[in-house]
Amino acid sequence: MPHPSPKKQPSLFIPHGGGPCFFMDWPQTWDHMAAFLRGLAGSLPQKPDAIVVVSGHWEEQGVTVTSSLHPNLIYDYYGFPPHTYALQYPAPGNPALAQRVRMLLEDAGIASAENAQRGFDHGVFIPFMLAFPQADIPIVELSLQADLDPAAHLAIGAALAPLRANNVLIVGTGLSYHNLSHFMNGSPLTDQPAKEFDAWLTRTVCAPPPERTLGLVQWAQAPGARVCHPRAEHLLPLMVAAGAAGQDHGQQIYSDTVLGKALSGYRFG
Repeated sequence: MPHPSPKKQPSLFIPHGGGPCFFMDWPQTWDHMAAFLRGLAGSLPQKPDAIVVVSGHWEEQGVTVTSSLHPNLIYDYYGFPPHTYALQYPAPGNPALAQRVRMLLEDAGIASAENAQRGFDHGVFIPFMLAFPQADIPIVELSLQADLDPAAHLAIGAALAPLRANNVLIVGTGLSYHNLSHFMNGSPLTDQPAKEFDAWLTRTVCAPPPERTLGLVQWAQAPGARVCHPRAEHLLPLMVAAGAAGQDHGQQIYSDTVLGKALSGYRFG
């Protein structure tokens, strides 16, 4: 008897926390986020055959994909305890999927490159250690474009949308609030702008697709936008996930307040 075809995977925008925060003694601060990440795999229609992930911690002049079969880890955080630089996440790469990603981008008129030396940055392996702890799902990481143009990143996501029907999960990891000068020192100065921006972002993500796209392209005009994101790199993975959504509607799947700042995560499909 033939096996049923797998259901289409969603596309996701998830928080990746602050550095190796889930693997330190940081009581209560990150507990809700950690619990959300641990429950993520169980919310999917089935186990993905592969994951394409874009992180807020990799920028290139043009879109670039990892193409190593055995990517290493990049411990791109600073000043943390020694044990956090010994964390391991031996998930394999997928060179064939990397080529498929490049073909889809080329078909959409988007130039790309590949990097066989680059490994996974902490925006990938830190949240995935909780979400997919067996490290047995092949992963291809995709860079941001250095121009940080929201429309371009929505187009990148749209080009990759067909992968979802092939049981490939598309994930953007970042933070919906990322002003580190206020975040990590506990400053209350941006608590209210963070709430206002989070409310706008959730309304926009959950709006009908044409309105969603227009709003995300113009995100910098939203209330509190540039207070919450002096640079856009931690928000743009959301654009890739939203672009990959097609006509699927968005929903908020994570809502929290961390160090006084409102944070959200989203799912499409």
